[in-house]
Amino acid sequence: MSAVDRAHAEIRGAIIEGRYEPGVMLSESELASALGVSRTPVRTALARLQDEGWVTIYSKRGALVRGLSAEELHHSADVRQTLQIIGVERAGEEDRAAVRPRLEEMLVKQERALADGPFDTFVDFAIRFHRVFVELAGNPLFTDFYDKLRDRQAMMLLRSESVVVERASEVVGEHRELMELAVAGEVVAFAETLRQHRDEIFKPLVRAAGGEGESVG
Repeated sequence: MSAVDRAHAEIRGAIIEGRYEPGVMLSESELASALGVSRTPVRTALARLQDEGWVTIYSKRGALVRGLSAEELHHSADVRQTLQIIGVERAGEEDRAAVRPRLEEMLVKQERALADGPFDTFVDFAIRFHRVFVELAGNPLFTDFYDKLRDRQAMMLLRSESVVVERASEVVGEHRELMELAVAGEVVAFAETLRQHRDEIFKPLVRAAGGEGESVG
């Protein structure tokens, strides 16, 4: 891995995990010192992160960590939800039945992670769980696009940790209900349950971003 790639991965990871919170100004020289690289790869990494929407660079001042606006939260949730619904809608009965063992295994691991931690293990299995519904469409472009939203989905979940942990049994139960509806091919019920599930988890985050009372999508 090049110095640029390493700097990019480290800084992006810190933003996603909340170690660099929205509104924090990042210094090139301080980042370079912390990462053990020169300022040049850090500068290139920050430019890439700006293109990806994670920071805003201010000349001679540094890079400001961006938060996700309510609108961005809605748009991201809309795309993820639509891809999952299409996957369930397009899948045949055999394909839907075939994913049940994978989903059940992930549910067990989610429950264990919520009980014993760490929380980022739950986040990983939750994202992989929802991705299975996208895979059902059999369209690699769908899964590729879904994967591009993974970092934002992870950040949303990590910043909703208190809500998820407080509702741990309900969250796993909602995931189990989604699995049952998907396997049964109940597309309309799956879509409504998915919407309600996302609203319960992400509404506090949307309110904090300035979208009080709105559905997350």
